[in-house]
Amino acid sequence: MNKTKQILSSIDGNPLVGLQKADELWSRYKAGPRTFSKVVSEQTTPLSLVEYDVAICGGTLGILLGAALAQQGWKVALIERGALRGRDQEWNISRRELETFVQMGLLSEEGLESAIASQYNPARIAFTGGKELWVEDVLNIGVDPVSLLEQLKQKFLQHGGTLLEHMAFEAASVHPNGVEIKTNNSTLTARLLVDAMGHFSPIVQQARQGQKPDAVCLVVGTCATGYDNNESGDLIVSFTPVQKQCQYFWEAFPARDGRTTYMFTYLDADPSRLSLSEMFNDYLQLLPEYQKVSLNQLDFQRALFGFFPCYKDSPLQYGWDRTLAVGDSSGSQSPLSFGGFGAMVRHLERLTQGIGDALKADLLEAKALGQLQPYQPNLSVTWLFQKSMSVGIDQKLPPNKINDVLSTIFADMAALGDEVLRPFLQDVVQFPALAKTMLRTSVYHPGMVLSILPQVGLGSVVSWMKHFVSLGTYSALNVMESTVDTRKTSDKKQFFADRWRDALKYGSGGDYDGTP
Repeated sequence: MNKTKQILSSIDGNPLVGLQKADELWSRYKAGPRTFSKVVSEQTTPLSLVEYDVAICGGTLGILLGAALAQQGWKVALIERGALRGRDQEWNISRRELETFVQMGLLSEEGLESAIASQYNPARIAFTGGKELWVEDVLNIGVDPVSLLEQLKQKFLQHGGTLLEHMAFEAASVHPNGVEIKTNNSTLTARLLVDAMGHFSPIVQQARQGQKPDAVCLVVGTCATGYDNNESGDLIVSFTPVQKQCQYFWEAFPARDGRTTYMFTYLDADPSRLSLSEMFNDYLQLLPEYQKVSLNQLDFQRALFGFFPCYKDSPLQYGWDRTLAVGDSSGSQSPLSFGGFGAMVRHLERLTQGIGDALKADLLEAKALGQLQPYQPNLSVTWLFQKSMSVGIDQKLPPNKINDVLSTIFADMAALGDEVLRPFLQDVVQFPALAKTMLRTSVYHPGMVLSILPQVGLGSVVSWMKHFVSLGTYSALNVMESTVDTRKTSDKKQFFADRWRDALKYGSGGDYDGTP
């Protein structure tokens, strides 16, 4: 029995079975375009009865939006295939993002504090051959999903929300006046269907026609007790050269019941790419060196693994009326981020306001709803960064090339100050910070910049330049728009004006104010 089987078999719930299922799905993604079910259809006859304003499919993160919309007075149904309960593994986030729940009135200060399971400082950034960097108050708070979701569920129910647990989404038919949603044991109707079912949503699969992802992040990890040092964390660390055409990166966070360590890598979906099981073997072989610990002294509580597909055509805009993708379903995170909780929280206020405005103005056709998931150049520019952190399946790179590049760039960002480094660590790219980093790196390390071009390819650089120019344009327009009175004469005109301002604000990283 290899080490992965031995350790995973000893953990409650036998996560080895889950790892094998995840690998089967990953194999299907690598094999090429996938078959998909047609779960959304369109009908020309109106519904005789529309029960809800909004039906949200996917409760784990959908409850965030559901509670916010119910609080606004909308009639909301939340459909969850199992019981609505958070996982045991904490969600790491920064205090600034977490305060969103208090600002929106979804949690009290006391409720927020009760949902915080762990906190730590500082966090490390390190690459082989480079200088270690340390930052504070970035992804340093571990939120207890069980506590958070239970509080939001109670808020949702208190404001009249309807929770439909143990109901799996099966199909939806879009009518002129609403959507009929079929689950495994019931049918309901709503003016708007919101898809919060994540990367593997059946609606997403149909919308993307089963296409291969443009990039993937593979992740494996564990939470365990027995570590000698568990006071600080790692945001991104690499201590090995390229191996198996992968550059392995690490994260580590102190947790309420131990220490969580992740190993992840960026790659494409080539059929010859390694499996999650193989990557888990590598993780266990490297973990002792990474954390200066023996596996024998660790008591493993949980195993963590998965893959996160990314598409350049993101955020995803559905072509059907009365349907909207949010969170991971929409791909509203950068290809560097795992998405999930952090990305959903960042856009929660914007989505709540936008959906409410769409319902109020009855702007529920695809074109209008598409304005809620607009092009965001600050996400698109990160595709080049993801490319520079990955290795093509047949590409030949010096073993420490990626480590050398990253240690240099992060050192340059650190030299430019927190206003440059801190947003990037929280998946926010802003034009001034990016331009300063590019200028400094080009001046001090011109040879390194030139060496990156063959690795990422001319096409990627040309595409990146377009997004970079757009980022600068959005940044300038966002400053101008903030000084202009955009009040319109009707709800419909106001809807489009406000969505344009949101696109500029979020697309330029203008929603980030630098507060720790």
